[in-house]
Amino acid sequence: RNMETSQTHSSESMSRDLSELMKEATKEVHEQAENTPFMSNFQKGQVSLQEFKLVTASLYFVYSALEEEIERNKDNPVYAPVYFPAELHRKAALEEDLEYFYGSNWREEIPCPEATQKYVERLHYVGKNHPELLVAHAYTRYLGDLSGGQVLKKIAQKALQLPSTGEGLAFFTFDGVSNATKFKQLYRSRMNALEMDLATKKRVLEDVPSFQVFEALQELVSKGKENGRLVQPKAELRTRNVNKSYEHGPAPGKESERTDRRHTDTMLTTPLVRWILALGVLATTVAVALFAM
Repeated sequence: RNMETSQTHSSESMSRDLSELMKEATKEVHEQAENTPFMSNFQKGQVSLQEFKLVTASLYFVYSALEEEIERNKDNPVYAPVYFPAELHRKAALEEDLEYFYGSNWREEIPCPEATQKYVERLHYVGKNHPELLVAHAYTRYLGDLSGGQVLKKIAQKALQLPSTGEGLAFFTFDGVSNATKFKQLYRSRMNALEMDLATKKRVLEDVPSFQVFEALQELVSKGKENGRLVQPKAELRTRNVNKSYEHGPAPGKESERTDRRHTDTMLTTPLVRWILALGVLATTVAVALFAM
């Protein structure tokens, strides 16, 4: 009977709006982030130009992969309702920032750490095999960036003494969104309208990037890029850099689920990915504190 009651409560919980479940799933993360040295230091403007450039470069590869898979699935009913390229997509903005930081040959200059490649592989795998899970990655990244972007932009601008005209900070500027609050309401309503059974909702929530990494953030800030082996990016990275063992997807069933989780867990334990994801958490945390998401 206790098991039946527990299953009933779980089903009732999963029947709630996806946006509410997603917000709840990251609530503890927000609370943790508020008390981390990383959050405190960033708010104080204690971030180096080299660290900022490295994260910007890594974000470029991440958003290139994410948006490639979004384009692949833009007509797929599991994602189409939350397809907002003009309002949200960041690849072009990151290209602009990278040209400012690295010059016209930035494509040959920017490093692509192994950690970032693992994240890219996960995004390509999800987009090709489980496109409904793209919702978790898009929601976590885009709404966090949109909500806290202006605050982070001002902090970085002051700390790094960047031009007041906005060069190097296009990533944080959403020209296609005139009213962030109204847009977020629209996005959540579209996301809640996605047709998902309880099992799919659970899988989406499980694929929300795990940010339980705050104990390592101060170490990442102090060590900088030595946390990951830097390699020059391959020209075909965005389309070909996919782990061959996942190219066609694992066999269906429980083994498939275990393989999915191992792939996710491996991807999210790498230090530089923590850096990248932390920026998203930081943005969302700022949003929670200042804009009441």
